[in-house]
Amino acid sequence: MADVLLQKVRKNYNPAVLKDTLRNINLDIKDGDFIVFVGPSGCGKSTLLRMIAGLEDITSGDLMIAGKRVNDVPPAKRDIGMVFQSYALYPHMTVFDNMAFGLKLKHMDKKEIISRVVQAADVLGLEAFLERKPKALSGGQRQRVAIGRCIVQQPSVFLFDEPLSNLDAALRVKMRLEISKLHQRLNATIIYVTHDQVEAMTLADKICVLSPLKANAESNLEQFGSPLELYNHPKNLFVAGFIGSPKMNFLKGEISNIQDGKCEVKLITGERIIAEVDATSGSVGQSVILGVRPEHLVDKDSPLATGGKVMGKVMVTENLGAEFFVYMESGASEVGSDFTVKSEKEIEVAAGEELAVGIPSSACHLFNADGIAFPRTAVYKRN
Repeated sequence: MADVLLQKVRKNYNPAVLKDTLRNINLDIKDGDFIVFVGPSGCGKSTLLRMIAGLEDITSGDLMIAGKRVNDVPPAKRDIGMVFQSYALYPHMTVFDNMAFGLKLKHMDKKEIISRVVQAADVLGLEAFLERKPKALSGGQRQRVAIGRCIVQQPSVFLFDEPLSNLDAALRVKMRLEISKLHQRLNATIIYVTHDQVEAMTLADKICVLSPLKANAESNLEQFGSPLELYNHPKNLFVAGFIGSPKMNFLKGEISNIQDGKCEVKLITGERIIAEVDATSGSVGQSVILGVRPEHLVDKDSPLATGGKVMGKVMVTENLGAEFFVYMESGASEVGSDFTVKSEKEIEVAAGEELAVGIPSSACHLFNADGIAFPRTAVYKRN
């Protein structure tokens, strides 16, 4: 296995117009880490993965694998294995032959080929399917064959490019578990690309959040850290809105008072909310955006509602059994009609009614006019 280090990596498809796809990407991926690249379409996550694989040239910067600079090393000599979004299996070959094909091209010893394929099949639960052809397999089984074809190469680094996007919802959950167990068994360095932040939160040791590059931005690497670090301490509005499902609620207001470890925010609707953040770098009257996650909202009369309450008009409710969602319209919402409540129990409310919800002060996030987060002084924990 191997470390992967990216230093000031940049990608530009057309240097004549000076429009970068990726800029100033710095990542230190340790041996055995499971890293997930996540972000919206067009942010460059698959491009970055393909640059590591050697399928895309690096415009500038350095890519190191196992301490060796590999910018100009061809893909076949980088000691990496890649699983693509499409299974790309040979339809006329059996599962065994699909997994063994790359090893045969290397003229590897027959006994070694059999040993590696059988071992990979055991890890992936494919022992009973080795003589079947792809048409006789389910989507999840085909994906496992594609992963097995990568495993038998015994690479230093595994690259996964949205491998679950073609599967249905139930199968995606199952395959997430399979990939997580695979990482535990192999203790391999894995770099995984997805647009699904739930996949990122459940699989990753660390998450790399990318955004579409803005003209004057220093980099489109927004934040790199553990799932809980990104969830509890997002550095900016983009990360806060992207990590978490449903996404964080944002309310517009201004700072009305700064205390020791706390800040009072006056929303544009006049409501006042206490947030446990260090806003000493701000000033009274400064425009800010208050953030609170749907799952952290409580009943307005709850003793946990230490930060205050907000009012909204109910638009739609959804009862999913274990979870209950209320979609509200709030005059303080940054988007105008984008305020969600997530509860473990049903809330007796109907569309068109007014609803007040409580906000724990320790559940609040606060962002300045540039979208940069003020440091939180507490992290909300449910009883």
